[in-house]
Amino acid sequence: MPNQLSIPFKKTYPIPIRQVARQYLLRNNSDTHPDAFKWDLGQWEELRKDGVGGVVHCDRLKPAFLYHAQLVYILTKLPPDIGLDIPYAPIFNPGSLPEVLSNLEYERCCVIFNLASLYCQLAAAEDRSNPNGLKQAIQSYQNAAGVFNFLCSAASPKLRASLGGEDMPLELSEALVESLEFLMLAQAQECAWQRAVIDNYKNGVIAKVALKVSELYENSLNRIQEASPSIKHVFPHGWVSHLEAKRYHFEAAAQYRKSVDDLEANRYGHEIARLLLAKHLVDKGYAAAKKNGVAQAVLQDIQSLRESVVKNLGRAERDNDLIYHQEVLPSSGLSPIVPAALVKPMVPTALLEPKTAIGGDAVIFGELLAWGARTAIDIYTDRRQNWINNEVSDLAQGLDDIASESLRALNLPAALEALEKPIGLPPSLLKKAEEVRSEQGPSRIESSIEDVQRLAQRNLSILEEVMDILDQEAEEDEIFRAENSTDRLPSSDANKELVDKAQRFHGILNEAAKSDEVVRRKYDDWGPSISELTQDEASLEESVPSSTVYHTSRVSSHSTQVHARALRVLLESLDDVQRSRHEQVIRAKRLADAEDITPRILKAAAGFEQWVEVKPAMLEDVLEEEMMKYEKFRDEIVRGKQKQEELLASIKERNTLFLQSRKEDPVVKEREHALQSLDLAYHKYKEIIRNLDEGLTFYNQIGDRVGQLREVCKSWANERRAEMHALNRAMESVALGDRSVEVSDSLAPTQGQYYAVPHPDTAQPTDTRSSVQKQPVVEDKRIVLDLPPPDSDEWETPALPPAPLMSAKKPKRTR
Repeated sequence: MPNQLSIPFKKTYPIPIRQVARQYLLRNNSDTHPDAFKWDLGQWEELRKDGVGGVVHCDRLKPAFLYHAQLVYILTKLPPDIGLDIPYAPIFNPGSLPEVLSNLEYERCCVIFNLASLYCQLAAAEDRSNPNGLKQAIQSYQNAAGVFNFLCSAASPKLRASLGGEDMPLELSEALVESLEFLMLAQAQECAWQRAVIDNYKNGVIAKVALKVSELYENSLNRIQEASPSIKHVFPHGWVSHLEAKRYHFEAAAQYRKSVDDLEANRYGHEIARLLLAKHLVDKGYAAAKKNGVAQAVLQDIQSLRESVVKNLGRAERDNDLIYHQEVLPSSGLSPIVPAALVKPMVPTALLEPKTAIGGDAVIFGELLAWGARTAIDIYTDRRQNWINNEVSDLAQGLDDIASESLRALNLPAALEALEKPIGLPPSLLKKAEEVRSEQGPSRIESSIEDVQRLAQRNLSILEEVMDILDQEAEEDEIFRAENSTDRLPSSDANKELVDKAQRFHGILNEAAKSDEVVRRKYDDWGPSISELTQDEASLEESVPSSTVYHTSRVSSHSTQVHARALRVLLESLDDVQRSRHEQVIRAKRLADAEDITPRILKAAAGFEQWVEVKPAMLEDVLEEEMMKYEKFRDEIVRGKQKQEELLASIKERNTLFLQSRKEDPVVKEREHALQSLDLAYHKYKEIIRNLDEGLTFYNQIGDRVGQLREVCKSWANERRAEMHALNRAMESVALGDRSVEVSDSLAPTQGQYYAVPHPDTAQPTDTRSSVQKQPVVEDKRIVLDLPPPDSDEWETPALPPAPLMSAKKPKRTR
C-alpha cells in the first residue's frame, strides 16, 4: 500500500455542447448563421472527450493541454454563461450528485484540476525504489504543484468574478487548492529526501531536506484546518491524520539525522537532546498514524523510525553516562535546523502560453466576433438611446412645458388673439382643433384608457394565478407533511423568494393603478373641453364669444396696438426657438437610426492580440469618442434654453404693459377666457395621450416580467410535486417490503428531468381558489383480464370484469 496520497479526477458527464452553443449563436450572433460553425462545435465536443481526464497515462497530457488552450480561446469569443450546464462530481465521492454550473470558466478550472490530478497519479505510479523512478516522480509532483498554483492564481479568480454574487465551488476554493499544492510539493520533497538517502548525502544535509518535507506537510495541514468555511469534510477519512503523521515523522527524521551529525562531531550532549526531541515527535506521529484511514505503509515507516530513535537514544545515554558526561541541553537550546528546499512549483508552458499547445491547429470560433466586442455594441446602443432620451428629448420636452406653463399663466396668446381677431377663430387654435379632430381625440383617449385597464387587469390576473400556484403547492405540501415524516424544506420557506417577488410586483401595480386613476380624473375634468375641440369650424366658432361690439364702439388705443405687436413678435421668436429645439431632437434621433458602430468596434477589437479576452471596458474609449458627436445637439438645446428664458422675461414684462394699456371690457375678457380654455384643453389632450402611451408601455413591459414569474413558479411547483411523488414512491416501496428500490435512489431525479407529473398548462381546468382535494389512492392490485383471441367471435359481446372501486378515503400507509 503506498505511503503517499493520490488525488483522483473530478468525474464529469457528457454535455450537449453542440445544441446549446448553436442556440446561443442563433440568439446572439445575427451576422453569421450557426451552421457556419459546424466544425467548431464538433471539434469542441471531440476535444472534451479526451481533455477532461479520467485515464491515467502520460499520453493524456497533450489532449488536456489542447482542450484547455481551446477553452481559453473560446472564452475570448463567448461569455462564461451561454446556458450550458456543466456537471462535475465531488473529488472524493464520484458517486454522489454532481455540482452543476452554467459557466465555461468552471469547465476550465475543472480541466486544470484534473490535469494536476493526472500529474499526481502519474507520480504515484512511478517505482520509487530506483533513482530514475524517483526523478520522474519528483518531476510529476512539481508539475502537479505548478498546475494547482496556476489554478489558484490565474483561473479561479476569473471563475469567482464570473459568478458575481454566487458562492464559489468549495472544491475550487483557494484554501483547498493551496492545500493540495503544498501536498504535491511535500511529496516531491519527500522523493528528493529519499533520493538523498539513497545517494548517501551527509546526515546534516539530509536533516535539512527532511525538515522541509515536514514544513510542507504542515503547510498543507494548516490550510485545511484554518479554512473558512471548513473544508475538512471534503477530504476522505484519514486524510488529515495522514498529513499530521507525515509532518511529525519528517520533523523527527530531521532531528534524528542531525543527532547522527552531532555524534560524528562528538557533540554527545546535543545528540541526546535531539534524540529526545525526535522521540517526542515520532510518538506524536505514531499516534496520528494509528488512526483509522491512514495507510499501513505510513505506520510502518514511522514505527521503523521510532525503533531506530529509541535504540540510538538508549545507546547515547549509556555512553554519555559512562564515558562523555556532556550536558544534555533542553530542546530550546539546540541550534535550529535550516530547511533546504529541493523542489518548487513548475507550471507547464502549455498552461502559461496556451497558443503553444495548439501550434498550427485551427482555433475554435476563430471567425466569431468576440463577445466583449458584441456586448460593447449593445452597451453603446443602450447608452446612446438613454442619452438622447435624457439629455436631448426629455430636456426639450421640459423646456416646452416651461414655455407653455408660462404663457398659460399670462393668458397668452389668447389675449392677443381676442384683441386682433374679434370675429372667428385664431389660425393656431384652428390647427390644434384639426389635429384633435383628425385623431378622434376623445375616442382615442377612451380606447387607450380601456387598453390600460385591460392590461392592468391581465397583469393582476397573472399575479393571482402565480399566488394560486404557490398556494396550491403549499397546501399539497402541508397535506404531505401531515401524513409523512420528511426533512425536505417546507413550502413556506422554499417559496419565500417567489412570494416576495410576486408581492413586489403587486405593490408596483398598485402604485401604477393610482397613477391611472389620476389620468382618468384628468380626462373626466377636461373631457368636455377636449370634445369641444372635435367640433367643425362653424360650431367651434359659435362656442367662442366675439368682441365686435367692443371694437365697433371703441377702437384700441395706439399704445395697446404697439404692445400687442411687440408681444406678437416675442411670441413668434419663442416659436422659432421651440421649432429649432424640435429640429435638434429629430436630427439626433435620425443620426442614431442611421449610425452603425459595428465597423469601428471591429477595427478596435482587431487591434488586440488574438488570445486576449476582449472585454467591453477595453473599448470604453471608443464608445466615449462615438458619443461625443451627440454633444452638439444638447449644447444647441442648452443655448436655446438661455434664449427662451430671456424671451419669457421680455414677454412677461411686455404683457404687463399690454394689460395696463387695455381697458376693462367683459366681452373681451369672456372671449379671452374661452380661447384660453380651448388652448388649455389641447395641451391637456396631449398630456393625457402622453400619459396613456407611457402606461401602455409600462404595462406591456411589466406583463412580460410577470409572465416569466408565472412560468418560473409553474416549473418550481412541478419540481416540488415530482420530489413529493418520488418520496411517496420510495416510502411505499419500503412499506411493501420491496428491497429492490433504495430510498436514496428513489429521491434522485432521472437525468435531464424529474419524474413525470401533469403540467399545469395541460391539466384539466380547476378552480384554483378552492381548497385542494386529496386524490384517492388506489391500492396496487393489478387486474388480469382473460381476453379472447383477436379473431374470436367473443369480441362481439365481451363481458369484461368491472373496474376496481376507487376508495373514497385514502387508506392509511403502513409505516
